[in-house]
Amino acid sequence: MAEWRMAGTYFKSCSCDPGCPCDFMSEPTHHECEGILGMQVDSGNFDGVSLDGIKWAAAYHWPGPLHEGNGTVKAYFDVGMTDEQKNSLGQILMGQAGGTWFEVIASIVSDVKEPAVVPIDIQLSGRNGTLRIGDTIQNEFAPIKNPVTEEEERVLVQIPGGMEYSGDGYAEVVKSSTLRSTDEIAFDRPGSHVSLVEQQEFGSHR
Repeated sequence: MAEWRMAGTYFKSCSCDPGCPCDFMSEPTHHECEGILGMQVDSGNFDGVSLDGIKWAAAYHWPGPLHEGNGTVKAYFDVGMTDEQKNSLGQILMGQAGGTWFEVIASIVSDVKEPAVVPIDIQLSGRNGTLRIGDTIQNEFAPIKNPVTEEEERVLVQIPGGMEYSGDGYAEVVKSSTLRSTDEIAFDRPGSHVSLVEQQEFGSHR
């Protein structure tokens, strides 16, 4: 099996209310689960193929709680990626190269759409972000605000030893003002959850 790793900023924007119940082994807020996740990779490699600087995303939909399966997924590769990088990342995302998170996700997906190669624009500033994936997906997020004072709140979830969030298992919880797709996996979920990890690491070792 290939040796690989990716380190950088990871985001998961889903249809749940902020503080996604899935992190607490509970049913998604609206029963179904849909949205996007992705990564701006600072450094990485796949059996000698450099993954430094790549950007990728995946849109997803599950008709119910993830453990019940029947998910639909579509990957997006940035136009700047080489064929070798796309092939390497495809193996990672399909759970064919190890890495617990990707293996588990692949096991609960039954419909894989053809990947798209499109411009992926990720603009991050602290806990604020704006994402554009081709002409079909937009995501804007910012810190959760106190409804009385309008002050920004900092909210963290920690799952030590979990398969998704690396390091000490921390993710920032922020809120999407826009989470919209008009592509094959379509959704429109403003006011929803985002997990943001600035120093995330995935790899064949975990």
